[in-house]
Order: sequence, then C-alpha cells, then structure tokens
Amino acid sequence: MIKLAFIFLIIASVAGVFGFTNIAAAAPGIAQILFYTFLVLFAMTLFGWLLVRRRAQNHVL
Repeated sequence: MIKLAFIFLIIASVAGVFGFTNIAAAAPGIAQILFYTFLVLFAMTLFGWLLVRRRAQNHVL
C-alpha cells in the first residue's frame, strides 16, 4: 500500500511539471489517503501482534 502512495506522489510530481492541473490536484490527495490508511493498518497490526505475543508469553509461563 505504501508503494501506491509513492506511485501517486510521482504521478502528482510529473503532472505538476507538465501542468496537468486536474491530475496534479487529485493525485496528492489519493497518495495522502493511501499513506494514512497504511499508517492506521500498520498501527493496528503492531498493536494486535503485541497483544498476541503477550498472551502467548503468559500461557507459556
């Protein structure tokens, strides 16, 4: 998902250089949404992994 954010960042940069205003205006917004979605999913995965790890350690002892 982070790759998609970087791809849209590159698309926005190229579109900005060539003056495609509609594409240049939309691509950074899409990249930002994808980046924040990635961050939320990463935080949820990390939090879930920490909970599972803590439970597994409690059951071993």
